[in-house]
Amino acid sequence: MGAEAEHGTTSILASEDRHPAKRVTYQIAVVRGPSAGQRRVIDRGEFRIGKASANDLPLSDPTVSRFHCVIQSTPRGLLLRDLGSTNGTQVGETWIERAYIGPLMPIQVGSSTLQMVPLDGANRHPTPVIDTRMVGTSAAIQRLLSMLPRVASSGATILLEGETGTGKSLLAEIIHRAGPHPQAPFITVDCGSIPANLIESELFGHERGAFTGATERHIGAFEAAHGGTIFLDEISELPLLMQPKLLRALEERMIKRVGSTKQVRVDLQVIAATNRDLQEAVKRGEFRADLYYRLDAVRLCLPPLRERREDIPQLMEQFFKRVGPVLEPERLESLKRSLAEREDWPGNVRELRNAVEKAVLLGETGADDRRMSKTPSPLALGSGNAFDGGTSFRVAKEHAISEWERGYLRSLVDHTKGNISHAARLAQMDRSYLRDLLRRYQIAAG
Repeated sequence: MGAEAEHGTTSILASEDRHPAKRVTYQIAVVRGPSAGQRRVIDRGEFRIGKASANDLPLSDPTVSRFHCVIQSTPRGLLLRDLGSTNGTQVGETWIERAYIGPLMPIQVGSSTLQMVPLDGANRHPTPVIDTRMVGTSAAIQRLLSMLPRVASSGATILLEGETGTGKSLLAEIIHRAGPHPQAPFITVDCGSIPANLIESELFGHERGAFTGATERHIGAFEAAHGGTIFLDEISELPLLMQPKLLRALEERMIKRVGSTKQVRVDLQVIAATNRDLQEAVKRGEFRADLYYRLDAVRLCLPPLRERREDIPQLMEQFFKRVGPVLEPERLESLKRSLAEREDWPGNVRELRNAVEKAVLLGETGADDRRMSKTPSPLALGSGNAFDGGTSFRVAKEHAISEWERGYLRSLVDHTKGNISHAARLAQMDRSYLRDLLRRYQIAAG
């Protein structure tokens, strides 16, 4: 291969005899990490990546070194070199010091994932980015991934169906990041966790004095998502009285804050998700048929983990890689075997991920792992999942999540011996947010 630089862009020659092939300009995109959505055209002979602002692609990722790696234009193509970074550089699953890279190869720096994206020479529009967080070789997942580029660029209203823990929130974010405006807002609303008397204000906002406690104007989720995407999670939990107002907003792309007479136009994509059969809910009179048909413009179904068991090893590999320090090979293989022996995963991918995190943080292996493998879903730990006639779904859900968070944080603090910086890196969260959670649950750290 040969290469040439012209007018500040990187061009690739595909043949040994240097007869020019089609000229390709590349953009590098951040598909995962604190700077997700950021894109830069590789427009110079040396393109530096790191945390320092002087880099061509500066990343706000605490696990990335100040000057982490560099992409160089060479006669053989684009060469990626690690610059002695603390946490190293990977291409795919391989740790590298230097390697030639091509389009759509995942590049891992710290906890961020990058991809080279070829640009259309005429319109300079990137081809859709393949997000490496959704993995699997099963026919169901491959079929879903093959549809994403077309779905993401359509701007259509999308309905995501699937059991709890199958990855609907992740898929919604991937669709947004692969769309035409990846840096625009991505706003999530959990329709099942908001009290019925506050849902209208949460979605559409309110004016000062609109109701008791409304001491100032509040911008709702629809306005906040203007120009981007709003993700309506657990849409089946939306109160019936609110459904006509949501339908009108979807039809007209106009909203009105509570306490106001002024209409506000919004331009956004709507993605909704449900773990229930909405058609059955319509038949039972629990969900409006007209709203269902408006949401059902494009429907994507995420299969449960029991229907894609061949993906479990790849998912486990991904989760073990994210959790933190590399374990001894014997312990790692023991953990993998014990998890693979599980017959069912009722909590789906979320339960598998949490089981991996717990296994690594608690260091459980061998017989202990077999005991762990029979424990219930992390969301049910310490709370039980039986129906209690005196407790609402929302309260029971919040209690279960709180119990799991408290246990996770205690294990995390014990594992890191109270080192907040180390704990934040393992949990892949901001240190100030971790401190807030520890204060909320009254967990002491060093």
